[in-house]
Amino acid sequence: MNDSTESHPIRVLMLFTILNRGGAETMVMNYYRAIDRSKVQFDFVVHREEEGDYEEEIRSLGGKIYRMMPLRPHTFSKYEKQIAAFFDEHPEYHIIHGQCSESGYFFYKEASRRGIPVIIAHAHNSHVKFDLRWIVRTWMKHQMRPYLTHYFACGEEAAEWLFGKQLAKKAIILRNAVDTQDYHFDAQLREEKRKELGLAPTTLVLCHIGRFDKVKNHVFILEIFGELLKKRPDAQLLLIGDGDLREQTEKKASQKGLLGKVRFLGVRRDVNELLQAADAMIFPSLFEGLPVTLVEAQCTGLPCVISKNIPSEAVLTDLVEQVSLSESVAIWAEKLITATTQPHNRPTYAERVAAAGFDIKSNSQWLEDFYLNVNLSGVKGSI
Repeated sequence: MNDSTESHPIRVLMLFTILNRGGAETMVMNYYRAIDRSKVQFDFVVHREEEGDYEEEIRSLGGKIYRMMPLRPHTFSKYEKQIAAFFDEHPEYHIIHGQCSESGYFFYKEASRRGIPVIIAHAHNSHVKFDLRWIVRTWMKHQMRPYLTHYFACGEEAAEWLFGKQLAKKAIILRNAVDTQDYHFDAQLREEKRKELGLAPTTLVLCHIGRFDKVKNHVFILEIFGELLKKRPDAQLLLIGDGDLREQTEKKASQKGLLGKVRFLGVRRDVNELLQAADAMIFPSLFEGLPVTLVEAQCTGLPCVISKNIPSEAVLTDLVEQVSLSESVAIWAEKLITATTQPHNRPTYAERVAAAGFDIKSNSQWLEDFYLNVNLSGVKGSI
């Protein structure tokens, strides 16, 4: 299958819901920027008509974007026909890399039926919300497994959730790597960014990065911050991201009288700079896989107080403290204040994260080699 030449790179088909600045999307873009695109190109299938945040950059890098209908239970039959028509029109894809976990089931099934040699599902979460969709998603994750040729995951817990205990042992752990130099702490940049945001040098600045979704626990974040203000009335909270629950969260902040202290910054392209400006990150998620944002935060030397529901694989440095969600908001607030008073040599942490194996350069080289040689060597294992 390896027919790559200098003028004709292998084209890998990535499966997504939408190409916004979520964790999986950001991880793939980090790899896409770093990989040798004369040898390997990424193309994308998305399931929304609206333009995603990364689409313009993808096209500039040479990637193609195809649009499919949203995956809904009442349209499964129509969706399957659309997938079949897609493969009829695009027989050039020999590697399918699903970044939408079990939601790629119908793609994996059709790809297997057509004899596509490399079919990958990539686990990014260690759990899913228990709601009406849970039954369908659980069914799909079990049904998809026979059609896969390779199992990828951001961490061991995510692998076990998506693939089950036995198949998880075969999973390739592809780290949620970042360009550590982009997140190397710079005191001058911190000062400039805080000035741009209108933050005084002594202001205690907390941040959270993530979509406004139930699993991110924004209401609890507001409760913790309200408690923290009792001891640090000068504090500010930066909420970075967007999502379905943003308006609801803004209303909650208003009800609590926090709007002057909580800043909703939306989707940003200067996350590395915002992390430099902050004094601590709060991350009380109900569940996660291995959040890219925690890797980025540790690169900048930013203390992080996170929930124990986040896999310990995300703890790369001594900057991170895990706290149970059953603990009181007072304890969470105290942990955050304490974290900001501990001495840390922030410029040293980018090197520590790189040494932990999370720098994009070596990781992207491994992935490139995998794509180029997978059918020849049957690469298995972790990097």
